[in-house]
Amino acid sequence: MNVFFFVLLIIGTLCSEHVLAERADRNKPIQIESDSATVEDYKRKDNFRISTFIGNVIYTQGTRIMRADKVIIKEDLKGFHYATAYGDLVSYREKRDSVDEYIEGWSQRVEYDEKADKIELFGKALLKRGEDEVRGDYISYDIMRDFFEVISGKEKKAQEKSDSRVRVIIQPKTKSPKTTDDGE
Repeated sequence: MNVFFFVLLIIGTLCSEHVLAERADRNKPIQIESDSATVEDYKRKDNFRISTFIGNVIYTQGTRIMRADKVIIKEDLKGFHYATAYGDLVSYREKRDSVDEYIEGWSQRVEYDEKADKIELFGKALLKRGEDEVRGDYISYDIMRDFFEVISGKEKKAQEKSDSRVRVIIQPKTKSPKTTDDGE
């Protein structure tokens, strides 16, 4: 069996419960704290307003929190936001919808696309849901479709360290005790 398809099968199992992020988050205001900021008005060429935040950046929108060294936010004419965060390790956290559990991620770069409702983690990527986790060089999480894709380093040679491989940890779920017909 192709390893890539096996990983997708495992990830599908990992995400078999609904992993949708808190739906109310997208309707909340974005709050950003940083050491410095610059804002450029809409440019005619690409029709984006670009804001750059540098130094101990904390991006908050409802339960969604991203911490980074630098965050660049583009806003299109329709008001959709596209954030790219950089850091030694950027952290991302968001509450799952209707349950008391969070999706958490870390990587060297995080890209959030509000219009597509998608998060991408690049470089030393780790994404956790409860005690379950996936690791790879690239993780894409489509929030609306509840779909993960994890890829190891494409340019790594087979003889290099095994750290370039995708890793998935799925914790056992508590199973209810079976009942027998003989009254035991």
